Amino acid sequence: MIETKKLDYPDDFINQFLCGNTVDIMKQLPDESVDLIVTSPPYNLKNSTGNGMKNGRGGKWSNAALINGYSHYNDNMAHDDYVQWQRECLTEMVRIIPENGAIFYNHKWRVQAGLLQDRNDIVLGFPVRQIIIWKRKGGINFNPGYFLPTYEVIYLIAKPKFKLAKKANAHGDIWEFGQESKNKHPAPFPVALIERIISSTNAKIILDPFMGSGTTALAAKRLGKNFIGIDISPEYCEMALQRLDNPSSVMNKKVVHQQSSLF
Repeated sequence: MIETKKLDYPDDFINQFLCGNTVDIMKQLPDESVDLIVTSPPYNLKNSTGNGMKNGRGGKWSNAALINGYSHYNDNMAHDDYVQWQRECLTEMVRIIPENGAIFYNHKWRVQAGLLQDRNDIVLGFPVRQIIIWKRKGGINFNPGYFLPTYEVIYLIAKPKFKLAKKANAHGDIWEFGQESKNKHPAPFPVALIERIISSTNAKIILDPFMGSGTTALAAKRLGKNFIGIDISPEYCEMALQRLDNPSSVMNKKVVHQQSSLF
């Protein structure tokens, strides 16, 4: 068994991509060391009673990257195990933000076996302040029994002293942003959405514990902020590094690999 590399804050975290188990890595962050967390975990989509990840008729969905799942994570956990894992993730996130910090936690509601999965079993007990609706400008629907799904939800989980940046409260709570169309990751954030979130706060250090292709890091860099990116997939960590890297960058970026399993 290879031991997880001990990381030192801030040098091993700030403006770095960390490849490994997100809970293990977050546990190495000091209390109140991150101003803002922006993330979207895997949705456990392949654990679907509606067979929603398959399309026997072919068509556009048969070529969608998400049908093959994520690199290094199959997105098919027993529901209770998935909830426990996400609550453990949120517990660490709440610990590492200060009293004026916040978490923007993006997820998707769905109905499974006649029961609404509104993710309340995940966020119950955490300081949810508001729900923001992210309305995507498109989607794919091959099931004639359902209307086209075009929205996701963002839970604003905030500590008591968190306030929005000046004039940011002029935004409504329904945000319309199109999906990323030129990204090899199966479920990327749109950069404009993350820029909206970051610019609506006074945060200086932004963490994404499910970084994927590095959109949160890219948005943070564009806004002159520092980032920390974590992902279990070496493929996605390298993708994020390549996406962010350019000759004019002044950040000392690297991928730090940690040997660890999902649990």
